[in-house]
Amino acid sequence: MNLLVLGIGNILLRDEGVGVRVIESIAKHCTLPKEVELLDGGTSGMDLLYTISGRDHLIVCDAIQADAPPGAVIRITGDDVPAFFQTKLSPHQVGLSDVLATLKLLDELPPVVSIVGIVPEDLNIGTELSATATGAVVHAQTMIIDELAALGIDVGQQSLAATEVA
Repeated sequence: MNLLVLGIGNILLRDEGVGVRVIESIAKHCTLPKEVELLDGGTSGMDLLYTISGRDHLIVCDAIQADAPPGAVIRITGDDVPAFFQTKLSPHQVGLSDVLATLKLLDELPPVVSIVGIVPEDLNIGTELSATATGAVVHAQTMIIDELAALGIDVGQQSLAATEVA
């Protein structure tokens, strides 16, 4: 299996960078096998085309708009993934949407794409997550680890408290 766990977001806009912070937390607290790649995609768009191309599975972690309170962690899979891109929270979502559409045209789209999204509380300029988003990082990390475990991927994990988030 060739799996990519991709965190995206702008870390200069507080909770908008929560996807990147989840990836940093997984890197710090977990031991992943070589078939799982963690990547901080930042605000990259088409630059991710060849990185995602041909993967067996893609898990994206990002801040999302949803009809849920700030800090809610939501998993989006299957046919709901394209619908996720109809409501944009930030410009990098347009870039990722374009990448996934291009990969589909090239027949290189990973067969399984899921999104673990966190509803942001604060999108103002700043590098620290809000307390609400910080608390959601543990839940998002657990959701990703559970998805990996369901695929039979063993993840060595140290304990994580919300106060330890990068």
